[in-house]
Amino acid sequence: MTGGLDWIFFDLGSTLIDESAAAELRIREAAKRSGVPYDECFAKTAEYFAHGKNGYAELAKELHIQLPHWHSEAERLYPDTEDCLRCLSARYKIGIIANQNAGARGRLAQFGILQYFDVVASSAEAGVAKPDRRLFDIALKQAACAPERAMMIGDRLDNDITPAKALGMKTLWLKRGFCARAVPRTESETPDFIAENLTEVTERLL
Repeated sequence: MTGGLDWIFFDLGSTLIDESAAAELRIREAAKRSGVPYDECFAKTAEYFAHGKNGYAELAKELHIQLPHWHSEAERLYPDTEDCLRCLSARYKIGIIANQNAGARGRLAQFGILQYFDVVASSAEAGVAKPDRRLFDIALKQAACAPERAMMIGDRLDNDITPAKALGMKTLWLKRGFCARAVPRTESETPDFIAENLTEVTERLL
């Protein structure tokens, strides 16, 4: 699996960072504003993500409310994140390709993992967001890496797998978070590899 790879690029949310507590806060606020029970709002959000849509935005649209604030202070690293990055960075160059608010490097530093990344391509700084392939192009250009020498790892088929695959990158779908229930509907959404956690990713890539 590792033959011919020089770079490994990761998404952040629901890939390296556990967003479950922040997601709960956003959905609870949506439930409070709309008067719809939390469990029903959670189920609707999960269903939208399972069908390749942005569940939070679609929920707000359905409930006719403004999208609630995202509580980034509730984000946490997954328990297997740092071990994965430490192991893989000894063999590969590591990068980020993610839709993030401004200050992605600062947040990575706060989590204590910035030192593992050679490239951080964030939508806020780049001015373009996934699934637009230009964000991937920007990261690959910064890395001076041909697409076929790189792998993209992320939780979303639409944002991570499809554009990376179209560029010729290898792809690994990390099935966790809201998008774990998604099902590839086309060849373009079908990843080269699948893993359920970062420990499994590490084992596959070393």
